[in-house]
Amino acid sequence: MAIHLSKGRNKMDRILVTGAAGFIGFHLSMRLLKEGAEVVGVDNLNPYYEVSLKEDRLKLLEEHEHFAFYKVSLEQREEVERLVESNRFDAVVHLAAQAGVRYSLENPHSYVQSNIVGFLNVLEGCRHSGVKHLVFASSSSVYGANRKMPFSVHDNVDHPISLYAATKKADELMAHTYAALYGLPCTGLRFFTVYGPWGRPDMAYFVFTKLILTGKPIKVYNYGKMKRDFTYIDDIIDGTIKVMHTIPRKNKRWDRKKPDPGASFAPYRIYNIGNNQSVNLLTFIEILEKAIGKKAERIFLPLQPGDVLETRANITDIQQDVGFLPKTILKQGIEKFVCWYKEYYNC
Repeated sequence: MAIHLSKGRNKMDRILVTGAAGFIGFHLSMRLLKEGAEVVGVDNLNPYYEVSLKEDRLKLLEEHEHFAFYKVSLEQREEVERLVESNRFDAVVHLAAQAGVRYSLENPHSYVQSNIVGFLNVLEGCRHSGVKHLVFASSSSVYGANRKMPFSVHDNVDHPISLYAATKKADELMAHTYAALYGLPCTGLRFFTVYGPWGRPDMAYFVFTKLILTGKPIKVYNYGKMKRDFTYIDDIIDGTIKVMHTIPRKNKRWDRKKPDPGASFAPYRIYNIGNNQSVNLLTFIEILEKAIGKKAERIFLPLQPGDVLETRANITDIQQDVGFLPKTILKQGIEKFVCWYKEYYNC
């Protein structure tokens, strides 16, 4: 409830964005710079996907005089703490992570190092430097085996089905601990299938576009019987900035006998940030085909380990507390992505 949030727009002039060369981090940094903030970006430019794309994002950010970039791995404890403590940031938006559900089955150690150890170092830096608000990325994947739709932050999420999801759930628990022990205001954002220009090449919409344009077949898992809550990047950035300016307060009415997972006695909040609509995978492919102007050859395959059948975000809390309202319909968002893709890759 909004009563447990700080009133009005909090002044956030100097902001640290981790994962600034990533998809969401790039767009967030660009929007903040355009709004007049000073942004310090951190990224380790890891090769999980093509580094050249990350470098091209950075080139655009570095055109702004109020942007500074540091190539740092968050696992480097002393460097992270020194960076945070020496800059006195008003807010930290932590988006850096080892992403990808399926890759977490192949390389689990990188997820623990990046998503847990790295986040711990961010938390330590924030608590020692007086950061007003730490906003961090969680994921819709934390809902795991849950089938109740739409997914609600007030539901239990103790049954992850991928290590990636488990690390994101761990991040939520760690942030809550720091909010409870040290009074560090923390807000977690469970992102739902973010897409758009400058997106991640490992995401299905990006992979499908590449394959369709080159005349290669696409792999359709679970025979197309899946649904996703696709959320356009501009809507994600709108919501993230609204949340950043809305510092959580302690909820004195939180009931310890009936603990609500979506609230807390600490200055801590967790929000779903999605489009609040589930789209069937086959419908999504048809929309993508029309935007590209070419039909896809489809190979139907069983469900992959770690995948969930459906996602859909209940966004009531974030709507009530910060006024978040997604505006971009899937057809428009996909058309914008395809337009960017063809221009960027000259195809």
